[in-house]
Amino acid sequence: MRKITGIALLMLVGFSSFAQQAQHVVLITIDGFRPEFYTDPSWGMVNLRMMKEQGAYADGVNSVFPTVTYPNHTSLITGVTPAKHGVYYNAPFEPKGASGIWYFNYDSIRVPTLYDVVRRAGKKSANVIWPVTVGAPVDYNIPDVWTPGKKDRRDIMVNWCTPAGLWQEVQENATGKLGARDFTMEGEEMIFDENVARMSAYLITTYKPAFTTLHLACTDHYEHEQGRDGLLVRRAIAGADRALGTIIEALKRAGMYENTAVIVTGDHGFVDISKTFSPNILLAKNGLLNNASSGNWKAQFLASGGAAFLHLKDEKDVATANKVLAILKSLPAAEQQLFKIISHAQLETAGANPHAAFALAAAPGVTIGGAATGELVKAAKGGTHGYYPDFKEIQTGFVAFGAGINKGGHVKEMSVTDVAPVVAMLLGVSLEHTDGKVPVGVLGK
Repeated sequence: MRKITGIALLMLVGFSSFAQQAQHVVLITIDGFRPEFYTDPSWGMVNLRMMKEQGAYADGVNSVFPTVTYPNHTSLITGVTPAKHGVYYNAPFEPKGASGIWYFNYDSIRVPTLYDVVRRAGKKSANVIWPVTVGAPVDYNIPDVWTPGKKDRRDIMVNWCTPAGLWQEVQENATGKLGARDFTMEGEEMIFDENVARMSAYLITTYKPAFTTLHLACTDHYEHEQGRDGLLVRRAIAGADRALGTIIEALKRAGMYENTAVIVTGDHGFVDISKTFSPNILLAKNGLLNNASSGNWKAQFLASGGAAFLHLKDEKDVATANKVLAILKSLPAAEQQLFKIISHAQLETAGANPHAAFALAAAPGVTIGGAATGELVKAAKGGTHGYYPDFKEIQTGFVAFGAGINKGGHVKEMSVTDVAPVVAMLLGVSLEHTDGKVPVGVLGK
């Protein structure tokens, strides 16, 4: 796919149209978003299909590795890969055991984001549940954060929403008083996405920000439970589409509809699974992972769904890395078929965590577990992601609609790193040194 770069961009769109093309941009992610949700009418996303038919869309969007939520959401707003922005996984590697704290804090990001350049341009921004936004330079910010081990987010949201009082404000004006199960995903409830949309709609109509981000998480939750298809998955997708309708209605009520671009994209696709492979069991059996909590270890894998990254206690310990490779290559053929090895050089090329010695990418149908005891291979069900982004099922989607968007635009393939340059171009702000570029066919002339 040809992309617009440098002087070629100026020659193609003209110097005068290089400036702002939309007064407002709303960037929406559907976690676990797949292209068939808008290319196949049976999924029932009527609002999204309207946007596709009247705007621009991609056949598929390649994620960064690992194909999980936090690294990809960070690439969406920076235009660069994890090796540059620093959010390598959903949660930092904690050698003594995971605390349950993810990359919540904005200062985890090592490069400028769209929030930074929007603020520098003197424009306002708003956010509801976008990852890695605690302490972000967002004027009206409801960040994605929770207390480890607690499903009820309400108490912690009071502390981290900005400006002070915003959490109470959105309840009084958008959602009504939230109960313990109104801002979480429990059982078969789908209210979380709708409350995110109601909050976003309120911020849009009240404050009219130039840039708004929101993250709809329910689809991912139920794809983990049921795989790529199932009643709860289809209900979640219908709920996400209704949330899109809530945003569109808000733009119309606010008088912003005609000068707003709405972008709907995602972070990864999904894969049905039937097996779990747990390589840390091999390390424990071979004396390389004896007691991580006490520091008695030489190597351990950080599991990330359909991938696992080998961390060494001493990053320069080549002998241990080679020993792990030898252990993996000595497995029976049936077990070796459950994964492929992604070398350190391949990690560098992909822009993944440069501190990992190498990674394992699970075969489709396999998830990688973090357990250090038990069965090496056991049955699994549902779905997952995290895989190396080199096959169709793990791709996410992209639909753009409204001001500045090419009606009838069609892109065969693009990357999550291309989204930030599109937003920057629409708003007329400068986001430099991105890995991604504006795909040809997305923006109107």
